[in-house]
Amino acid sequence: MTLQSRFLKTLTTRNVGRVDRLIRALFLPLTGWLVYQHVLSGPVAWLSLMVGFMLMLTAVMGSCSVYYFLGFSTCPISGKERKA
Repeated sequence: MTLQSRFLKTLTTRNVGRVDRLIRALFLPLTGWLVYQHVLSGPVAWLSLMVGFMLMLTAVMGSCSVYYFLGFSTCPISGKERKA
């Protein structure tokens, strides 16, 4: 398996279930609200927002590269590739 095909398989394999996606999707609005309310500020706020954007991206895509490399899945249809 070439590096390119392994990378594409990583991006197209669903491994994030519905509850996991919901939790990931809620992290960014919660973090944004905390930054807006000045509860988080400075480097902690920026780091939290970056993590929130990454979690939102994995929630929208339904796949997490860390889960893929660890062989972990919360999705009931794990291992099935999405159609392009």
